[in-house]
Amino acid sequence: MKVTDEQYVDGLYGEDADLARTKKGIAEKGMPDISISDGYGRLLTMLVQLAGAKNVLEIGALGGYSGICLARGLGEGGLLTSLELKAEYAEVALTHMKEAGFGDAVEYVIGDAKESLAQLKEEGRRFDFFFIDADKDGYPVYLDYAIQLANPGAVIVGDNVLLRGRTINPEKGGPAVLSVRAFNERIASDERLTSTVLPGYDGLAIAIVR
Repeated sequence: MKVTDEQYVDGLYGEDADLARTKKGIAEKGMPDISISDGYGRLLTMLVQLAGAKNVLEIGALGGYSGICLARGLGEGGLLTSLELKAEYAEVALTHMKEAGFGDAVEYVIGDAKESLAQLKEEGRRFDFFFIDADKDGYPVYLDYAIQLANPGAVIVGDNVLLRGRTINPEKGGPAVLSVRAFNERIASDERLTSTVLPGYDGLAIAIVR
């Protein structure tokens, strides 16, 4: 069986106990197996640390896998604010965050992310780092809000921007595909952003707000 580039890279690293426990917990709860890939999870930690981020906004908590990766990069006294539609998912995520030692570094906001983002804007909240990994239909809106809520120099990261090949398939034109294409095109062309898109795993968009 041929080993992929991603499998080779992941094989260089030993098992991460906190993340392995989180994956197991997600599976046991019957939640979707859609957490960020291991390689990009490590990258998230590095990017948050390199950015010196104190306030991180996550759109889509799921079971806490990406939350742990983000929290690991936070500086002293940093806070992860995580938006999650489903209260039961946020509960699972918080459990895993506590088990990893980050229970005091995270707050969850439950409900429709678009409404939560509007509320954060009204409150005047600002963030140094954004991770977008929720419903794909909402990606363009989430990007708009991220730019509005960003401190100068903030980093914006979006996961799954290739949609397992659907994004680049001209025969695919569903709402999620069209939204992700619009998100990618905006990331690449918006003059307020400096960006790149990494094609590995399922694609990761990274932008810096100028």
